[in-house]
Amino acid sequence: MTESDTVTENETPWPSGLGIIDLMIGLPMTNKAEVYARAVKGLKDSASVDLSMPAGYMFNEVPDEVDDAEVDPVNITFGEMDRFGIEQGLFGLSDRSIEAARRHPGRVNFVIEVDPNDIMGAIDIVRTAKRDHDLKAVSVFPAGCMPQVPVNDAKMYPLYATAVELNIPVVVNAGIAGPRLPSACQHVELFDIVCYDFPDLKLVMRHGAEPWEALAVKLMLKWPNLYYMPSAFAPKYYPKAIVDYANSRGVDKIMYAGYFPAGLTVERIMSDMLHVPFREHVWPKFLRENAMRVFNLAELSGS
Repeated sequence: MTESDTVTENETPWPSGLGIIDLMIGLPMTNKAEVYARAVKGLKDSASVDLSMPAGYMFNEVPDEVDDAEVDPVNITFGEMDRFGIEQGLFGLSDRSIEAARRHPGRVNFVIEVDPNDIMGAIDIVRTAKRDHDLKAVSVFPAGCMPQVPVNDAKMYPLYATAVELNIPVVVNAGIAGPRLPSACQHVELFDIVCYDFPDLKLVMRHGAEPWEALAVKLMLKWPNLYYMPSAFAPKYYPKAIVDYANSRGVDKIMYAGYFPAGLTVERIMSDMLHVPFREHVWPKFLRENAMRVFNLAELSGS
């Protein structure tokens, strides 16, 4: 990384002190095998066995596991957040992230991933997390469910209805899956009927939607409550159709999400971000304002 690529508050294309919201961030992993156990069950190819994570072939510098007897995972993440001006994050709900929320009040918001194959179990998990931890979103990885659950599957509908009732977004993987799994269940066209059947549902496409990103734009133009976040993409690879849409009619639809610690470092993400050709008025919406609105996030006290 060259000196010109270093993120400094005075040289960013976004306003100084904006208070970035990262909609996909977490704490360094201490046991990746345990974290990814469900995702690897459906893999059949031998080449995936030795990957550092199920889609590790896509990333050059996957952050390593840490030994929490030697380092504090919470300190690592929040040190990076402070370094790059990230005010709040959307973290997977776990004992560790609950501890992070205790230590950093107002900066940790929770999302929980569920498998809709257990219809009532998934709904109970979401309701309990909302009651006990003010859950801000629920997520589903259709290709990673066992068996797979398409975006428009009947098993998803009770979850969508619950999310509408609780006024929380549902974040769903869209496009070709990173792990070597079939991807038809995540085809972007499947979001169309869901938006039709649930006009009040806030539905967020995750992980790029490629190679159907142009269709994703078309559907976001059509449906008021369909959104997109480019999680798992280094910013230099943000799809052109998405950048162009954000710079025009999609300024209120595209929201920042990173991929630390799963596949990218915060430094890599934010250094690449300097070169994304967003127009000046897009940056506050992309990095903060849209996330605050769509995920019903609270302002930090005193901010």
